[in-house]
Amino acid sequence: MPPSKPYLRAVLFDLDGTLADTAPDLAYALNVALQEHGKAPLPFETIRPVVSHGGKALIKLGFGYEPEHPHYETVRARFLAIYADNIARETVLFPGMAELLATLEQSGLRWGVVTNKPSWLTDPLMQALALSSRAACIVSGDTTAHAKPHPEPMFHACRTAGVSPEQCLYIGDAERDIEAGRRAGMRTLVALFGYLLPDDQPLNWGADGMISTPLEALAWIRN
Repeated sequence: MPPSKPYLRAVLFDLDGTLADTAPDLAYALNVALQEHGKAPLPFETIRPVVSHGGKALIKLGFGYEPEHPHYETVRARFLAIYADNIARETVLFPGMAELLATLEQSGLRWGVVTNKPSWLTDPLMQALALSSRAACIVSGDTTAHAKPHPEPMFHACRTAGVSPEQCLYIGDAERDIEAGRRAGMRTLVALFGYLLPDDQPLNWGADGMISTPLEALAWIRN
């Protein structure tokens, strides 16, 4: 059973692969970019597990380009432009997430987002999902000098939300999420419903627990 945590005041979420299912729109953008460059589109099942690792990983998956490649920046800019124009084409909250957020709000708990997604993409997506005014904090990959797994974004989120790290639960689907939360002194949960790679080993990430659906987090929040 989850240990008793009566002093929890806030729940923070990673964005892609935890709060929202953004993979369909990122896959769409990558495949359009691939087709524009005369390449075959990739199956969604191939793209989905890579989404939490960001544009760099997606470009490597689709084009085989590292940042040092002479065409990398051109491809990256086009991919992100397509994504920005289609940022909420199919993106929705994961099943059960809307109920979880409503339950947090009804219980007087704050919630927010800490993502490595840049703010020029995070902010319009949160607005499109009608969540901007509800979140106690929205911390993007460029909000602070460092991104996850550095703990600085986590500390910034706490200051914005008016809580201490010990009063926070952070939920994410990548090892960097759990590392950032742990380094900040937060409790952490792995979102197994997110975008894990086949060789990921979440049992070794040091999280306090793992959840298969958003609503399973309530067991950790209420106890």
